[in-house]
Amino acid sequence: MNNLNYFTKISASITALLLITLTGCASHKPIDYAPMQVKSASQAKAWELQGKLAVRTPDDKFSTNLYWFHTQTNDELTLTTMLGTTVMSLNKTPSQASLEIEDKVYRDTDAEELLRRLTGWSIPVDTLPLWITGQISPQDEVVAVDQLGRPMEVLNHTGKSPWHVSFSSWQTQSGAELPRQLQLQRNEIRLKLQVSQWQALTPTPIKASQPE
Repeated sequence: MNNLNYFTKISASITALLLITLTGCASHKPIDYAPMQVKSASQAKAWELQGKLAVRTPDDKFSTNLYWFHTQTNDELTLTTMLGTTVMSLNKTPSQASLEIEDKVYRDTDAEELLRRLTGWSIPVDTLPLWITGQISPQDEVVAVDQLGRPMEVLNHTGKSPWHVSFSSWQTQSGAELPRQLQLQRNEIRLKLQVSQWQALTPTPIKASQPE
């Protein structure tokens, strides 16, 4: 099963607006988390991201808004059109992943494989949170760094074929320096991620109920 055409149908209706901005979009931040400032993105145990994701495959290409809420155990990704229509929602826990497309929910133990099987493309859900925050994984081979020692080109050797990651530009968000634009390629799949807003989060204390 391949739902890539579903993305194409939506994006075709807004061809002139493929690369859309998220400036002014409301945050989806869960109510039990609060914004915080950090010196390094690695200090953030949770964060939320708003940006743009462009996908190119041999068969087609499209671009959508991306919202990502990440904690140490869970990931929630939502792709939407400029008008706010949800294209896809992916939720990942340590034991299960669920993908909602066209009001249908599909489940698997592997989020990346689930996405590939249903859409024909995939993202490295387990490792991308590290790259988003300018970090690398034990499976990464750093091919090149910039003058400040930050990664420029990385090869990730997880899976049958490597992901090639390019860190195109950097920015400061929530007090930390992190990539503004990432480009990923595996075989004939190309992904371009632009981070518009990144917010470090901290859990809010649970208030004890007052005795009556």
